[in-house]
Amino acid sequence: MTTRPRNPGPNTPAPGKLPLPELEELKRRGEKIVMVTAYDAPSGRIADAAGVDIILVGDSAAMVVLGYDSTVPASMDEMTMLTRAVTRGARRPLVIADMPFGSFQISDEDALTNAIRFVKEAGADGVKLEGGGPSISRVRALVGAGIPVMGHIGLTPQSATMLGGFKAQGRTVEKAQQLLADARELEAAGCFALVLEAVPAPVARRITSTLSIPTIGIGAGADCDGQVLVWHDLLGLYAGRAPRFVKQYANLAPEITEALERFVADVRSGAFPEEQHTYAMPADELAVFSEASAEGVEHAHGDR
Repeated sequence: MTTRPRNPGPNTPAPGKLPLPELEELKRRGEKIVMVTAYDAPSGRIADAAGVDIILVGDSAAMVVLGYDSTVPASMDEMTMLTRAVTRGARRPLVIADMPFGSFQISDEDALTNAIRFVKEAGADGVKLEGGGPSISRVRALVGAGIPVMGHIGLTPQSATMLGGFKAQGRTVEKAQQLLADARELEAAGCFALVLEAVPAPVARRITSTLSIPTIGIGAGADCDGQVLVWHDLLGLYAGRAPRFVKQYANLAPEITEALERFVADVRSGAFPEEQHTYAMPADELAVFSEASAEGVEHAHGDR
């Protein structure tokens, strides 16, 4: 009798795991796909309970979790650790690991080595990598090795400097046509889905209608096959200025701050902990302990 591995690879989904081919079926049926970022086991578990389809362990973690000024400093070790934590918390959603800057740009071989780490060490169901052009061969190498790949075009944060900053992409005919060409190439290379970030809605609509694979929009309009937002942005946890495409569904930072302030005040005033927060000791055991402790104190004083 064979048993299913604890952390199955991408081609052996765990019980209850959303099958990867179901994403294209959702697109075909016109049912929207929901993706959100997450970075630890609790957020993975909560996203799962909320009914999301895909969890992206984004390199946005560099900014919203690790405190860097951009996504570029995120390392493979950091991203592997975060992905491993998310896969412990999420069961049904597909967990996609974002390949950080430097993990796939050098060569197909490097890209494959690092993608394999995400699958073997962290239990990821697939990986995401940014850009078209040179990234096409990376996609082919990874897909050829059996690793599902999500593409990402438009505003690609790892290349923001070359793009002139965090700006919308594809706003001229030439650039819009290039995005469409990149999208087609990424689909042909084997991507199972494509993130469109900060792309004009008409351009995203054209790309979405052209491809058979689903598109996931972030600042790309309502005609994409799905939408993604960053966990800290939609929950109001990130102190930085949110992009215009973010809809904030909660403002948790002030609530958390208030709770911590109350904790600080209670500890300093002696209001916490109360008796209900402490553990008792059986009376007979306490009596013996008290007697033994008293004898120990007397003995110590005698030694002086």
